[in-house]
Parts: sequence; structure tokens; C-alpha cells
Amino acid sequence: MNAILTLPVGEQSDFDSGEVYFIGNATTLIRFAGFTVLTDPAFLHKGDHLHLGHGIYARREIDPACQVADLPKIDLIVLSHYHADHFDHVAARDLNKDVAVISTKHAVEELHTLGFANGRSLDTWESQTVRKGDARLVVTAMPAEHTSDYEIAAMLMPVNGNLLDFYDGERRLFRLYISGDTMLHNRLYDIPRHYPDIDLGHFHAGGTTLFLTTVTMTGAQAVRCAEIVKPVVAIPIHYNDFSVFHSGLDDFKKAAAESSTSVRFHYLRHGDRYQFSANR
Repeated sequence: MNAILTLPVGEQSDFDSGEVYFIGNATTLIRFAGFTVLTDPAFLHKGDHLHLGHGIYARREIDPACQVADLPKIDLIVLSHYHADHFDHVAARDLNKDVAVISTKHAVEELHTLGFANGRSLDTWESQTVRKGDARLVVTAMPAEHTSDYEIAAMLMPVNGNLLDFYDGERRLFRLYISGDTMLHNRLYDIPRHYPDIDLGHFHAGGTTLFLTTVTMTGAQAVRCAEIVKPVVAIPIHYNDFSVFHSGLDDFKKAAAESSTSVRFHYLRHGDRYQFSANR
């Protein structure tokens, strides 16, 4: 575990209720227990293109719900991996470079070259504790695999899922899982064994296809991931923003409707908010 990251205390923390604001793609703003967490910041406009490496470009199909200037003060960025659809050049230009970023070792090194020097890298199952007054946030890297094709995997960036545990002192109030850009793989079954009682899950879908290989879950696969991880509520994200996505929200909804899981599925469009309450 990295050294504890201590943040200055601002306004009085709300330990009772929180919010997820869906900006688009994998970009969300999570506000709870005094923390403001930004995930996978990407703010390109509709029609803009980004380079995914190896001569592959993607076009943004939908505008994000806001821009960096519209955001409140960010305490922490949680980044699944360093790909241009998860940390784009707009984010690199406009975000405060002093903000702490938790991600893979590769992403932290790449962001350091862009001036983001406050990076904390995690390997699978490693954790980073962040304190803000009486509030505590523990971010733990979850297993994720962009693809099981070893040749393609060598061409892609390493990726983490993440688990966010929010505490008031020693009392855990809420547990949030973020799949990251992963495919289905056997280590997902370890997550509910090590970390049961997940309150909310964000599942990266979209069926992203590169080199004729699917490198993020289709809608049906993302539903299966939710069945494995077993959050109380599952929200699909990362499903329609870029031209390399080939499995939209309708695929997820169809699979969810056919699932016998007890997981409740909730759907957000760009700009929607999901309100949640602490476990007391």
C-alpha cells in the first residue's frame, strides 16, 4: 500500500448521501463523504478524433455532458488505464496538474511526462488510502484484462478495475466497483470472494473492437460481469461514445431483461445523476 494521501478539509462532509454524475464514456463524477472523484476524464467534442495507437483512430459520436471548466474542485482522479478515450488531450490540457491520480504504473509514468506528478500506481489487489478529515477513501485495484489474446494484449495498455470504499472513521459507508476496460476472465470470480457487499457497480461495455478483436465487454458480457461481481445496483457506462464501439446500450438492456440475477440495473444518459445513500 502506498503512503496515505491526506487532503485538506473543505466544506463539512455529507456522510449520508452521494451522487454519480455521468459525463460520458467512462467519465463520471462521484461525490460522497466529502470526496469529489473524477474517473477516466475524456472531454473531446462530438466529431473530434483521437488516436488509439498503431494507426487506429476513433471519432467521438456524442458530446460529453460538461467540460473541465464546469467541474467542481477535484480531489482525486481514478483512471483505469492510459488510452486516449480515457484520458484525452483536453483533460491533459485543462485539468489541474497537481491533482492526485490513481492508476496503473504505465499510466502514472505517461501522465508524469505531461506534468501530472502526483500519481499513485497500483497493481491488482493493492490499495491507496486517501484521508480528508474524518472521511477515508480506500481505492483498491481490481483484476482486469483488455483481452485474452496475448499478441493483442501486448499492443494495448495494462488496465485496472477499481474498488472505492468510503468510510466515516472506521465505519464503511459505501462500496463502489468500476470494471475498467476488461473482458470476462476467471479472476473476476475472486472479486466477490475478497470484496463482497458491493453497493454499486459501473460496468464498461461498448464491445470496443480493435484489430478485429473485441477488447471491452459487449452489453451481454457486461451483464454477465455484473452477475459475477454481484453489486446491489449495476450501471452500464462506456457504451456509445466512440466509433470503435459495436455493442450499444440496447444490447445491455436486452441481456439484463433476460437475466435472473438479483442485481438491479439502472441506466444513465449523458448528464444524468444517480443518487445513493450510505449504509448505516
